[in-house]
Amino acid sequence: MPNTYKQSFKQNYTDNVELSIFNCGLQSCERGYTWGPGIRDHYLIHYVARGKGTYTLNDTVFELSAGDIFLAKPNQLITYSADVEDPWEYYWVGFNGACANKLVQQLPFSEHCPVHHCKNTEKVKDAVFNIFLSRGPDPRNEALMVGYLYLFIAELMKEAMEASPRVSSSSSQYVINAIKYIQFNYSHDISIDDIAKAVGVSRSHLYRVFMSNVGQSPIDYLTNYRISEACYLLKNSELSIAEIAVSVGFFDQFYFSRVFKKNKGVPPSRYLSTLSVSHETSDET
Repeated sequence: MPNTYKQSFKQNYTDNVELSIFNCGLQSCERGYTWGPGIRDHYLIHYVARGKGTYTLNDTVFELSAGDIFLAKPNQLITYSADVEDPWEYYWVGFNGACANKLVQQLPFSEHCPVHHCKNTEKVKDAVFNIFLSRGPDPRNEALMVGYLYLFIAELMKEAMEASPRVSSSSSQYVINAIKYIQFNYSHDISIDDIAKAVGVSRSHLYRVFMSNVGQSPIDYLTNYRISEACYLLKNSELSIAEIAVSVGFFDQFYFSRVFKKNKGVPPSRYLSTLSVSHETSDET
C-alpha cells in the first residue's frame, strides 16, 4: 500500500433501528491532515493503529499514539489532526441507534476523558477491522457489520472493566443498577430520590458513586439520557415536540425546550436543520 491512503464505506440505508452503522474505514493520513472543527450526527470511534495525532474536544487537546482510541458523540465540537512528523493511521466506525447511547455509557470513556489506551491492542484492532471487512450493500453484509460492531463494543466493555477498579465493586454495581433503572424508567416522572431508593442507597451516596464511576451527577446523566432519546425521536419519528417531551419524561414542553437548548445549543425546533447543515460536511472522515 502507498504511504497514505483512505478506504471507507458508507451505508446509504439501514433497517436496523437498535444499532446502525453509518460508516467505517481506515486511513493512513498525510502529515498534519486535519478534520474539523465540526460536529457529527452519530457516535464515532477511532482506533489509532500507528503514528501520532491530537484529538480536540471543545477546548481540551488530547495527544494520542498507537493503541489509543477516541470517541466523538453526536453534536460535540471536535477536531482531530495527524502529527506533522509521524502522522497516524487509524480505523474508524460511525454508528447510532436506539441502544447506542446505553452501550456507549459502558465503554472506557467519560465526559471529561473521551480517550483510552487499549490493553489488548490487537484484539481491539481486529474487532474494528472486521467491521470494515464485512462491508457491502446486501442485508447479509449489514447483519455481519452490526454483529462485528457488537463484538467490537464488547471488547471495549472488557477494556472498561479491566481499567476501572478505582472504586469498589459494590459501588460500581450501584451505578450499573441505577443506569438500568434510568433506561427503563426515563419516560416516567422519576426523581433522583426514586433512583436512589430503587438501588438501595442514599441520594448523597448515589451522587458520590456516580461522580467516581461516570464522571457526572445522576441528574446530569438522567437529563443527558432523556435528551439523547429526544434527539433520536426528532430524527426518526413524526411526533410533535410536545409529544416527544412527554415521551422522554418532560411534562412541560417549555421546560423541555429550555433544557434541550442548554444541552444541544439549539431548541428542538431547530435541531434537525442543524443536522442537515452538519451532514454536508460529515462525509469525509
